[in-house]
Amino acid sequence: MSNSTVPRTTTEAKTPARSPAASGSAAGRRARDGKNSGKLSLKLRFRRDRTLILMTLPAVLLILVFNYIPILGNVVAFQDYDPYAGDNGFVAIFNSPWIGFEQFERIFADSAFWHAVQNTLVLFFLQLVLYFPIPILLALLINSVVRPRIRAVAQAVMYLPHFFSWVLVVTVFMQIFGGAGIIAQTLRQHGYEGFDVMTDPEVFKYLVTAQTVWKDAGWGIIVFLAALSSVSGDLYEAAAMDGAGRWRRMWHITLPALRPVIALLLVLRVGDALTVGFEQLLLQRQAVGVNASEVLDTYVWWNGIRNQDFSYAAAAGLIKGVVGLALVLIANKVAHLMGEQGVYKK
Repeated sequence: MSNSTVPRTTTEAKTPARSPAASGSAAGRRARDGKNSGKLSLKLRFRRDRTLILMTLPAVLLILVFNYIPILGNVVAFQDYDPYAGDNGFVAIFNSPWIGFEQFERIFADSAFWHAVQNTLVLFFLQLVLYFPIPILLALLINSVVRPRIRAVAQAVMYLPHFFSWVLVVTVFMQIFGGAGIIAQTLRQHGYEGFDVMTDPEVFKYLVTAQTVWKDAGWGIIVFLAALSSVSGDLYEAAAMDGAGRWRRMWHITLPALRPVIALLLVLRVGDALTVGFEQLLLQRQAVGVNASEVLDTYVWWNGIRNQDFSYAAAAGLIKGVVGLALVLIANKVAHLMGEQGVYKK
């Protein structure tokens, strides 16, 4: 019997071919199932992170009570608020009449307000130029010190003035640069004419900047030293082996490591442009006069809170807050355009 060709039933013949659309949908379902299986429900995530949540709860409550709930009090900026219109200040809000934007019209029509804004911006730019770079330079100087003991002593000496009150800081400067200070008395003893920097309105803005530098520049190096501590020492060793000197290592390794921190602090400082110190300027107001020392914070105090014109003070504070928020957003956008992260990511 001759061999005959017997047709074989293959697997391919039994199984119908699937279309590309069906294969794609099946792959999509598998991907979605894998993605959903990796997610945890809210209950499971809370159970997993309950210890961290409980640790942060007191800080969240403090921020809520002292930072967010008081925002609701800005409603008095649109009222003729009378604290005696009810049994307490909270009830008085509901009994005070609404006057719309009348308080804001009063503020914008007041020339003293614009003078205070001008002084505030002048002090801000001075401190931005003369104060902001100093903690960076001090951090670079401290980071270059090899001996740990010398570095620790230098840091302690720089940190110490931060814990002094502004009363003590102004007193120290008065004892040195005042009319009866050490420098003026020494000059008179040698036949020269003394001087009184503390009562000179022309140099007051530089005096305030010098006080700020002496008090807070050392404390400001903490963030920069923390950023420098994350830089690997192998980078400096490799650069030194390639022939890079001290300045080249600082320019190509140290400063690039500080760029994100510098950008972040610069954005925050720009957003805080209208806050240049309240207690410091209030203490020296009588010595140099209103024209030289009046800034936005002291203006709100003298014209609003001290005269119990709380609606006026709230309107001025609201303007300051809105402008500060706008400055933060603008500065953060500029940081993004320069390739930095800023306060938040894109």
